[in-house]
Amino acid sequence: MNATELENVSIRRLDSAAPGFAQALREVLAFEAGEDEAIDRAAAQILADVKDRGDAAVLEYTQRFDRVEAASMGALEIAQSELEAALEELEPKRRAALEAAAARVRAYHEKQKIECGSHSWEYTEADGTMLGQKVTPLDRVGIYVPGGKAAYPSSVLMNAIPARVAGVKEIIMVVPTPGGVHNELVLAAAQIAGVDRVFTIGGAQAIGALAYGTATLPQVDKIVGPGNAYVAAAKRRVFGTVGIDMIAGPSEILVICDGTTDPDWVAMDLFSQAEHDELAQSILLCPDADYIAQVAASIQRQLDSMPRREVIAASISGRGALVKVRDMEEACEIANAIAPEHLEISTENPRQWSEKIRHAGAIFLGRYTSESLGDYCAGPNHVLPTSRTARFSSPLGVYDFQKRSSLIEVSEGGAQMLGQIAAELAYGEGLQAHARSAEYRFKRS
Repeated sequence: MNATELENVSIRRLDSAAPGFAQALREVLAFEAGEDEAIDRAAAQILADVKDRGDAAVLEYTQRFDRVEAASMGALEIAQSELEAALEELEPKRRAALEAAAARVRAYHEKQKIECGSHSWEYTEADGTMLGQKVTPLDRVGIYVPGGKAAYPSSVLMNAIPARVAGVKEIIMVVPTPGGVHNELVLAAAQIAGVDRVFTIGGAQAIGALAYGTATLPQVDKIVGPGNAYVAAAKRRVFGTVGIDMIAGPSEILVICDGTTDPDWVAMDLFSQAEHDELAQSILLCPDADYIAQVAASIQRQLDSMPRREVIAASISGRGALVKVRDMEEACEIANAIAPEHLEISTENPRQWSEKIRHAGAIFLGRYTSESLGDYCAGPNHVLPTSRTARFSSPLGVYDFQKRSSLIEVSEGGAQMLGQIAAELAYGEGLQAHARSAEYRFKRS
């Protein structure tokens, strides 16, 4: 966009009472990636090549896409001494901020481990039969950290710390370094979070290396972390060979406001997601038309001061919306239909309205709770479901790095009672071996 276009950037204005509102909202929410099929084919070819040729393929793709030439995969691994040095050389104020954020993220996930059923349990029935569940951490996970348009040390903390709290034995991080440029803050975050190994590779080739393993990089059990469209396509394809956290779409923020928050604050909150990329989505729901006009004016006034103003302008004009709703009740209904990644309830008495919310990745209560605090240091995880998947999925957490095994120890007495039930059902299904297996445990008189 040129300067004139930036001065006149537009954002959709919708009214829930207007005819055709439902269709207009669907058009705002629609996410069309015209290159999806081509991207998927390219990712599939890269994965197949990495699976077949291992290190050699990863090295070739790293040279082609990231302009980094290396004689071996070992040359693309960051030594622990470099991670330590990156942390030691950080400017003191920035190091303190990183360590404070890490401490808060760790404390939250340690609490989550206690409260969210992350411990083994069992109980014994009257006849001596024991039933229960054994919870064990994954052996090895891979975390993908974006490294193209921007560097994200916060993503290192959010992905690695819950894995470490869960008890994962080995954490392998991959991060692309276009042009061979290392981000010291990312490396310092890896050191703080307890990452075991770091490889400077990215894209679908990094996902393939983690999923299939190579001579240098061992296969992991699960891959987590956001990436570009090629990373997302690759993660989708390797699911089943390894676990994945989710398929991340463009970032989203939905603000429900009753018109009592400073409009400049809300405009900047919308910017905070729009600046991620041109496909990010920022939406405001408010029953006050005058307030919506104030936010629109603030968007125009503040945009030019933003370093990433062109990205923000493209996002706001392409996928943003200011929506006039009938009342706050309707705002909550629309929010549930949108199921946003980030939901700010910027109102008086925000808990009153949060009780009506069923679908959201993270809910930010009150005008002082900016979404940006959740991105960095509040404590809860910022890896969240996007593209309406908050209807059925949850933020990344300790539970994503653990698995559950059922425990069954049937007593001799229990085998008599349970065996009769099992045999009857097995015969009904035509599975005689199942029935006989249970009947063999019956007492013989």
